[in-house]
Amino acid sequence: MNKTLTIILTLLNSGVFGQGNPTEEAQPLVAEGKLLYKSEMASWYGTDLFLENYKNRENIGGYFSYSENDLSKCIFFSKSASPKVIGTISFDSTYNVKTAKIDLIERELTPNENDLFVIRQIALSAANSDTLFKRYKNTNLNFIPLISENEKKVYILTGPQQNGVVIIGNDYLLTFDKDNKLTQKKQLHQNIIPFYFGGENEEGMPADQAWHSHSPETGDFITPTDICTLMLYGKLAKWKTHSVVSKKYLNLWDCENEQLTVIPMDAIDKIYKDQEN
Repeated sequence: MNKTLTIILTLLNSGVFGQGNPTEEAQPLVAEGKLLYKSEMASWYGTDLFLENYKNRENIGGYFSYSENDLSKCIFFSKSASPKVIGTISFDSTYNVKTAKIDLIERELTPNENDLFVIRQIALSAANSDTLFKRYKNTNLNFIPLISENEKKVYILTGPQQNGVVIIGNDYLLTFDKDNKLTQKKQLHQNIIPFYFGGENEEGMPADQAWHSHSPETGDFITPTDICTLMLYGKLAKWKTHSVVSKKYLNLWDCENEQLTVIPMDAIDKIYKDQEN
């Protein structure tokens, strides 16, 4: 795999592959992954800011984040039977806590926020009652509601509670209809894969490269949850690339430039044959 990546990276730099159809086909997945990333970043920093400024901890019912225009917002809601927003933390694209806007004025949820709240609560209930959803030691499940282009979804990611580890897998997608009724539950990856920072991994790849494979159930392309995780942790792990290998494609994620290139596996096979000859 390491030799193959070296060859591919050389060919990419020379422009042999260009941006073919598979790469373009995967762009909606990239866009959705970046939305997940923006939500998680707002939650990471928004939680700290809110707890620093809001003293009535017993009134906190929970939180979720979403994007609105150029802002990422993390909102906290009360424990009451009809929850109200008790805090809104807004970030620009830098997620600089010094320039974040903190609003602790209590207010009603907007219609969009109410839908996000409802589908998140349904997803939380499903995760607590359905054996499809698994929990592992030293991890937590992160619920990310998304509403875009009349699609309503909740992604569930597994996040590490330890430093120095990236977790791929144990992720889920729940979809809803326009009336917020749960229509489908899907496990995205069929397992959980921890990657530890530093040194070479089990496959003998350098510390700045990593990879995992997708079963047919997961699909041929990198998932939005993969992209979100790699954007959150790839630079911390000091990875330059992370590859997702399926039967049909090699998905090559550039962790430094946050770009995806998808290469058909038959092109990889041709590289191998040419090298052998």
